[in-house]
Amino acid sequence: MDAVLAKNDNSDVIAADKAHVWHHLIQHKTFETVDPRIIVEGKGLRVWDAAGKEHLDGVSGGVWTVNVGYGRETIADAVRDQLVKMNFFANTLGSVPGALFAERLISKMPGMSRVFYSNSGSEANEKVFKMVRQISQQHHGGKKSKILYRDRDYHGTTITALSAGGQGERSAHYGPFTPGFVAVPHCLEYRNQYDSAEAYGERAADAIEEVILREGPDTIGAICLETMTAGGGVIVPPEGYWERVQEICKRHQILIHLDEVVCGVGRLGTWFGYQQFGIKPDFVTMAKGVASGYAAISCTVTTEEVFDMFKDASGDPLSYFRDISTYAGCAAGPAAALENMRIIEDEGLLENTLSMGARLMENLEGLKEKHAVVGDVRGRGLFAGVELVSDRETKEPANEAKVQAVAGHCMAQGVIIGMTNRALPGFNNTLCLAPALIATADDIDHLTSSIDEALTAVFS
Repeated sequence: MDAVLAKNDNSDVIAADKAHVWHHLIQHKTFETVDPRIIVEGKGLRVWDAAGKEHLDGVSGGVWTVNVGYGRETIADAVRDQLVKMNFFANTLGSVPGALFAERLISKMPGMSRVFYSNSGSEANEKVFKMVRQISQQHHGGKKSKILYRDRDYHGTTITALSAGGQGERSAHYGPFTPGFVAVPHCLEYRNQYDSAEAYGERAADAIEEVILREGPDTIGAICLETMTAGGGVIVPPEGYWERVQEICKRHQILIHLDEVVCGVGRLGTWFGYQQFGIKPDFVTMAKGVASGYAAISCTVTTEEVFDMFKDASGDPLSYFRDISTYAGCAAGPAAALENMRIIEDEGLLENTLSMGARLMENLEGLKEKHAVVGDVRGRGLFAGVELVSDRETKEPANEAKVQAVAGHCMAQGVIIGMTNRALPGFNNTLCLAPALIATADDIDHLTSSIDEALTAVFS
């Protein structure tokens, strides 16, 4: 850490934060007795707080975003240079980085062809919902307007995104919700909700078709699913699941929308998670890792077939997609995204993600052997979950306060990890790990040894 920064008195910053900032996802009653933590510097996988304490960041900025690590001067330079030349014009017109990044992104997504820019994952998903509703009106007489979503999945914080969210504690108190969103069951095999344990993936997919038949296939326009469930417990879809889902949707003419806000742009070791499961989506949404947090940007990507539905009646003044996102016109986002993608390619970070992800899973399996409280370990690439239970036989979830204590113990050791947070009533018991794609073997070992110590301290 910069020696000068370490000696700086940040008391005025802390006082200003405490007096005026409304933080995300935290009860502010706490700050009546303790100070908020201020992060002042980052480099690689390390961040330093206002007190000068160093932390290994195991969650890429708290919400799985800083994929290429902190302190990337080339991204900052790309943003600065672009802003000086041309900072903003509404995306009704084009920009140089907007065109070039769209081209480069599509080159990584065979079968997709069009990119709609916005600012956040919530917004990117909202665009799909609006597109589906407009397609229903223009091509199906308004009938195929319902959108399916899955229990435990999360798609954002807006009211309509919450309407499509399968996390009860995230949506509590925020209704009434947007009508026309229908839930389907989760696909977490560890918590099999069916009588048989055989062919769970296909059974979980068949449960989706049961909902489709109940609602009426001619009423359903799309299904919105996280390719790999993130905040709902880090769930890897079981074998046979995605094949059956795609088959069902094709049979009933239901568009597939894959939310890759978390697992897109390298997190799982491929450019996009769906590329590991052989799916052909109609929509893919992404945000967090697109620019690794160096600028605000999200993308709604779709096929030419979907795109064509919005121009086949050009004489109708309402036929095109009448949507705008103001700061999608800021050229900083695609400029940062272009350099972010170059870094991933040139530094071989997809390959590193696969190799370090294998090491991470091996280490976590070791923790499972050592600690009875570890009920299940799951993940892909550098995205992993550790579900804690009080009894392996019954799979009774570990006490939430103790799960929080594990994360707190790691923080005290200078290691930041995550957990399911205000998401699933009774099931906020999964530790979440998502270090940057630049993680080394030493970083992975440091991360898991900290969890080892925390589990021993909290549950012994």
